[in-house]
Amino acid sequence: MDPKVLGAKYDKIAQWWHDGHLASNYGVDQIKRAISYCSHKTTALDVGCGSGGRITKELLASGFSIIGLDVSAQMIEIGRANHPEVNFINDDICKWQSPSKFDFIVAWDSIFHLPFKSQAPVVAKLCAMLNSDGILIYSFGNDYGEHENQWRNDTFYYSTIGITENLRMIAENNCQCVHLELDQYPEKHVYVIAQRT
Repeated sequence: MDPKVLGAKYDKIAQWWHDGHLASNYGVDQIKRAISYCSHKTTALDVGCGSGGRITKELLASGFSIIGLDVSAQMIEIGRANHPEVNFINDDICKWQSPSKFDFIVAWDSIFHLPFKSQAPVVAKLCAMLNSDGILIYSFGNDYGEHENQWRNDTFYYSTIGITENLRMIAENNCQCVHLELDQYPEKHVYVIAQRT
């Protein structure tokens, strides 16, 4: 999946997505758990931030200054309108280079859309963008490989390197896993919280 193509797919459903998640608490407890590990709460990066919303609100309430990154220009436009205090950037995490490091990075239900070959490099990149003791939380699939699903009258691409490889990438990039959970079992949805050592 070319991230530009993915962005265009999400552009088509951006307003529907935003409207449907205004009252959602999906993932908020997991984000709160990750924030509880933070020793510093200054800067945060939300990868695949969409239109902002529940995760943005939680980060702002915790005192973070936020950069939100997403490949969907329409999602970013909605986010800017609703959260003018957030620095929203329309870009691809595979290519985007951060000018600074972060105390907290979240990639909730986003990087599983990346090309399979980009999975390990992006995990390594996110680990490298953390400050010392910084926290990374992201979700992925408990599987290995790539597939496509039909959703909202379109085809969406997914890929994962699985639990073992994700944990290996975290460890090899100066982070340690502090929490891992299959939070939607029997669905193959996993989230991990890692801390920069």
